[in-house]
Formats: sequence, structure tokens, C-alpha cells
Amino acid sequence: MKFFSTRNAATVVGFKKAILDCMPEDGGLYVPDDSSDLRRWILYADETTSFASIAGALTSAMINEEFSPIVCEAIATHAFPKDPVFRQLGADTFILELYHGATGTFKDFGVSYLTSALETLLQMEGKKAILLDATTGELGACMAKAMEGKKLLKSVLLAPKGKFRGISESQFAWNGGTIYPVEVDGTEEDCRNLVRTIFSCRELVEKYHLTVANTANIGRLLPQSFFYTYAFSRLKKTVSGDIFYALSAGNYGNLVSGLYGWKCALPVNGFIVPATSRLTLDARGDCMVMDSVIPLEKRNPADPADPSNIERLEQIFKANALMLRSFVYPEPVSEEETSRACKELFMKYRLYADRDTSAAYAALIKRKDTALQEDGAAVLVARDCPSLNRQFLMHNLGECPPLPETVAEAAAPVTLGRNAIAPGDKDSLISILNSLNLLRLF
Repeated sequence: MKFFSTRNAATVVGFKKAILDCMPEDGGLYVPDDSSDLRRWILYADETTSFASIAGALTSAMINEEFSPIVCEAIATHAFPKDPVFRQLGADTFILELYHGATGTFKDFGVSYLTSALETLLQMEGKKAILLDATTGELGACMAKAMEGKKLLKSVLLAPKGKFRGISESQFAWNGGTIYPVEVDGTEEDCRNLVRTIFSCRELVEKYHLTVANTANIGRLLPQSFFYTYAFSRLKKTVSGDIFYALSAGNYGNLVSGLYGWKCALPVNGFIVPATSRLTLDARGDCMVMDSVIPLEKRNPADPADPSNIERLEQIFKANALMLRSFVYPEPVSEEETSRACKELFMKYRLYADRDTSAAYAALIKRKDTALQEDGAAVLVARDCPSLNRQFLMHNLGECPPLPETVAEAAAPVTLGRNAIAPGDKDSLISILNSLNLLRLF
């Protein structure tokens, strides 16, 4: 499988290039350039097949020109020590819980896969690289867990002062760890602007071998397509009709990755999402992407600090416009409908659901005539630990489950004991990158 830029189909690269140098110079985002038929790998898996085995097989099928099957299996095995939780709620309703990893968020899967793939690739190439990202804290804990044991990869993370969470002192780069947290005496947007400034300079990107761990990197996004194959492996013997997935739109990464799975022959009949200002319904009730009214050449470059996968979604729509307008179902959902859905999930299934999961379920309820037909099934995708959304649960249910110990650790505040840098202080950030590049901490 090759990858091309959303802004220029002639910009074609392999998997190694796409994840190591993840931001195309033309300002686009990398997307898969073909629709490999993975039917035999998808249909082979069943309820006994682990998530790591599914991921290893699909990785091998997708990028076999660059990695041997043994290497692909090793990447997946190291990345996924735990499976997602899949269980049945009702006669035709199931849930896929993606928050049972190290820090209680679906990001654990994608970040772990990306760092595992990068470490393997760097070892093969005899290179080193730095992940540079902005965060409000959540990504920091996730990165700290995923980066444990990495020898050729470091992560420089920027967060507003006092916002880092879940990183222990032993994981700090200056103590021999893999994470270099940098506090910025400003806002989250100030952190993002610093990342944008660095990535806008091609010389710096190449000098420090910079890439990102967010979904601007196709290596972070691609493994999320494995979620749907895993769910299908658990459904295939019990469901004979249509299969729909209901999920939060988020930054559209899980939706796009699900559509990549469909393009590779995954049996799925549609995706239901709460409508957003960018993904909504037209006057005929069909799915439309609002950004599409602005030509790509008139847009800003893709954002390495705060990505939206809407451009990737547009690219899929452009190639399969008629089909996809009957395949993605945005549904307007109000706060009242979201609260009502939260209460229904608890009353019917004793399920604690955060705001995003509740909104996805509300959209599913409104589309039940489409998604819950005879012999069909709907899978509710829960991305994050519900206990992280305590205020929402207390407001709607009057109770909230305790945080699991690992999630509580990931949410614990971090004290760095170092001075914060000023907003826009590019020189200080370059100095930190230089210290890593000079191997004092590498």
C-alpha cells in the first residue's frame, strides 16, 4: 500500500515516509492510495482472535512491500497487550469499549501502534526521531506509557503551565526517560502555535527528524481501522443482517478509519454520528461536508498541532460520492437528547456513558429505522472512560463510577520543577530539540 497527499495525488510515498515525515510539503495529509481487498484476512478472524493478531495480519496485508509478516506481527504484539472490550447490550445493540488501555482513552491504541511502528522502522533504518506535539495533558500520559522502553524515539510535548498529567519523574528525558515535557506560560493555542512554527520550517523538520503522534500522522490513524474488524469478528456468527456503527465525530479520525476498513472489504452498512458544523445534512437529508465549498488550493495547510480529518473524509467522498452520501448518517443531536440517551443507557443496560457516547447513542435512536432493521445490529463505539466525564454523569445520573487505578494515575498532576517558556519562544524550543539531537539525552 502506498500513500498520497490530499492536496496532490502525484505525491506518492511508502509507509515509512508517511509516518516518519508525516506532513506533506504541499500542505495536505497522507491517505491510502488504493483499496486493497483484505477480505480473506477480515473473514478469517473470529471471536477467539486477539486484537493484536488481527492488527498484525492487517498490517502485513497493507504494507507487505516494506515489512515482513514477522515484523508486522511484532509491531502489533508490542503495541496491543490488551484487547478492546466488546459486549452485547440488547438483542440488536452492542458496544465496543476502547478505553481499557493504559490511560483510559482510545488514543492508547493508536499512539501505541505508531510508536511501536516507528521504533521498529528506526531500528531497521539506523535512525532516530522526535515526536513534537501540543497537549492539554491527556496525550502526555498516553505518550508516556506508549514510549516506555523506546531507544530511538523521544517525545517533546508542549502544554500550558500546570496542565501536564500522568508522567512520572523517571519518564522525563533529563532523568533518562523518553518524554521531554515543556510548559508554556500561555494557552493551549500558544502551544499549538509553537508546534506550527517549527513544522513550517522544513529545515528544522529534516534536521531533527520531526513527526507527530496525533492523527495528522497516518500511522496513528490507520490502526483505528482495526477496531471495526475486531468488532466484526465478534459479530459474524450472531448477526446475519446489516451492521451499523454509532460513534462520536470527534476530529473525524475514527469515522475516516472505519471508512478505510469498509474500502478494504470490511462488511459494514453505515456509520451514524452526531452532526457537527462541518459534517451535517443538506436540504435533501444527505450527508455533506461543509468545508467542501472551499477549494483545497484556497485553504491553509493541514495543521500538525490540531488536526482535523475532515480533509481525508472529503477525499473519500470525492472518490465515492454517491455511495458515501448513503453511507454516513449525521444526525443533529441536542443537549436534551444527549442527556436522555445517557439516562436510557443506564436504565436499560446499567451502562455509564460519557457525553460523546451518549450523543452517539442519541443519534442511533433517531436513526433506528435505518440501523436496527430485522436481523441487523448496531455497535455503539465508546472512546473514553466514562469516569473521566464525572460532571456529566453526576448531572444526569446522580452518580459516577470511581476512576480505575491506572486512569487515576494518568490523570495525576505533574510537577516539572523547570521554568516555563514564553508563548512564541521558538528559540528555547529549538534549543530543547537540539539538546536531544546532540545525543545528550538520546
